[in-house]
Amino acid sequence: MKHPVNPLRNGIGLPSTQLHAPRSILLVRLSAIGDIVFASPLVSALRRQWPDAHIAWLVQPECTALLDQHPDLDEVIVCPLRHWQRLWRERRFRELTTCILTLRDNLRARDVDLAIDLQGLLKSGALARLSGARERIGLGSREGSQWLMTRRLPRGGDSKRIGSEYLYLAESLGLPVDGFEMVVHYGETEAAFVDDIIRRDELGNGFAVLCPFTTRPQKHWVEARWAQLAHRIRDELGLVPVLLGGPGDREAAMRIADATDDLLVDLAGKTSLTEAAALIDRAALLVAVDTGLGHMGIALNTPSLLLFGSTCPYLETTRTNARVLYHRLPCSPCKRRPTCGGPATPERRPWLDCMHRIRVEAVIEAAKQVLKS
Repeated sequence: MKHPVNPLRNGIGLPSTQLHAPRSILLVRLSAIGDIVFASPLVSALRRQWPDAHIAWLVQPECTALLDQHPDLDEVIVCPLRHWQRLWRERRFRELTTCILTLRDNLRARDVDLAIDLQGLLKSGALARLSGARERIGLGSREGSQWLMTRRLPRGGDSKRIGSEYLYLAESLGLPVDGFEMVVHYGETEAAFVDDIIRRDELGNGFAVLCPFTTRPQKHWVEARWAQLAHRIRDELGLVPVLLGGPGDREAAMRIADATDDLLVDLAGKTSLTEAAALIDRAALLVAVDTGLGHMGIALNTPSLLLFGSTCPYLETTRTNARVLYHRLPCSPCKRRPTCGGPATPERRPWLDCMHRIRVEAVIEAAKQVLKS
């Protein structure tokens, strides 16, 4: 009897039923917040399949907090990629070589049997190879990283489902996929932080988290509409709007806060990643663009609305209390190369047509629906 064979580099490889039980597993996904949240169900699936295996995740420092408290992870290993890049720019090649070799020795001391490159880029593939893992599986490997893998799987699955490529990977490896849901963990310190915020800012009757910011301006909604939305959330839903973002979002956050006459609580740049997660967990509603904090809302089962435009949306959120608002146009998805209004910044208008079509009224109506779910 022939077993189904996974699509692999050169078309050959072991079927999933013949994957040898590893003693040590390394997951490589260096960034970003949203992608790590999408991939989070894999950890528990691996733990259920191989309960005695040592499972580690290699990640950049700014994302370690997302993984530090995962109960099924044995270890989070930091890859200081940005530090390496700085050493390269400064031509400090000897120091860079020492740093890379130190990480190599650190990884190989774990005697990794199986490395899974979830990022599929040359940098992540090179790190999987650096680990010395005897079996290296690459998900959608490109940029030459496919030649560093012993097996390669495509990013398959239903593209409309959130995190579909990771579910497909788990199924291809024969892992248990019942209850395959994203997770975000935080600790008692973060929970206490949120308790203090709720008392200080009088949020005890309910609050809505707004996440307008992300690294790509093409994903941004019309800035003036956030202030309009904040007013309607307060007036029609009875929730206090709370603004979240990173330190680099402070200027834009202050503009939005000023436009609401300080109606909202501005916490942009004032929380850690896990403190933000704890706030989202306690929120009655989350409204976000395509950003990591928004995806965390779905992982935490908070009623959530995601506003998509230039990127491919997941229309199937797997949650009855989470929806995506999206207007597909002939140019969709333009990703990093918009052909209409260009990058959506306060200095350059019009905003992207797809995002401009998402009206405040539509967001409020959708919010009422998910709050009933």
